[in-house]
Amino acid sequence: MPKVSICIPTFNRIDLLPFAIDSVLKQTYQDFELIVCDDGSSDGTADLMSKYEDSRIKYIRHRQNIGKSNNMLSGFDAATGDYFIKFDDDDRLTPNFIAETAAILDRDSNIDFVGTDHWIIDIDNVRDQTQTEENSRQWGREDLPGGVVNNLLQAVFVNQSFQIGATLFRRQTVVEVGFMQPNWQNCEDNDLFVRLALAGKKGYYLPKLLMEYRVHAEQQGINRAIPYLTGKQQYLQSYKFDSQELENIRLNRLRETQLLLGLRLIESGETEKGRELVNKGKSFSTAKAWTGLGLSLLPVGVRGKAFDALRKVKG
Repeated sequence: MPKVSICIPTFNRIDLLPFAIDSVLKQTYQDFELIVCDDGSSDGTADLMSKYEDSRIKYIRHRQNIGKSNNMLSGFDAATGDYFIKFDDDDRLTPNFIAETAAILDRDSNIDFVGTDHWIIDIDNVRDQTQTEENSRQWGREDLPGGVVNNLLQAVFVNQSFQIGATLFRRQTVVEVGFMQPNWQNCEDNDLFVRLALAGKKGYYLPKLLMEYRVHAEQQGINRAIPYLTGKQQYLQSYKFDSQELENIRLNRLRETQLLLGLRLIESGETEKGRELVNKGKSFSTAKAWTGLGLSLLPVGVRGKAFDALRKVKG
């Protein structure tokens, strides 16, 4: 049995997937299996995978698209290692990622998962030092001490410091709490970390840049924003906190998400649903809400230009 199971879920990323796979094959730690789970790609991914002859690589191909979290679940269910990591098909691990994170789990059986900091890279695999530092500040990693995280719920929910693609889990721990929620398309990773914290699991932060997160054009635009915000609303509605402080943060984020999703839906022409969500999130920003409701009176064909003009005015 391999010590570590590494899962790369993929969908129509034939140009970037080889970089992700190569980053696994170049690990200094070699006791692993690599599971590539393909969510019905139509871009030649199957032909690409047929060229890999390494016996440690497992290829799971779904003939039809079964959805993001379901595809991830298929990879997790196929895993046999003591440790497990899932990272996306457009990202990469640095050569020492597995060696350094697995050593911590080997050393202390009470630790359930180890997360690291990560680089920001562009479409050409170039690391961006400035964006990397800003990302670490934005998500609270700059001030997160190395070692066992004392207030895990604060780290994973409030600051969202852990990135799932930069985290090695003890697989049995994930079996106990459950991996991804079936049929979710976004924020399934945030949900997993919150469930781990609520279950009393122990997270360890290793303050090293051991993974590379790619920022590129496919992640931008209204077509990406609506599914993401829909998933975020689902995630924020899926639980309540005993702590009133955390509950207030959750509800405030939910109102913000509903407002932003409503504005995007109005922009795309889903007027009634958009207005309903804007009204639900109005208390987060009455100015934005009334602006969006006003723009919803415009003909659908000109709304996009009006929203773009407002975004330019606000910088």
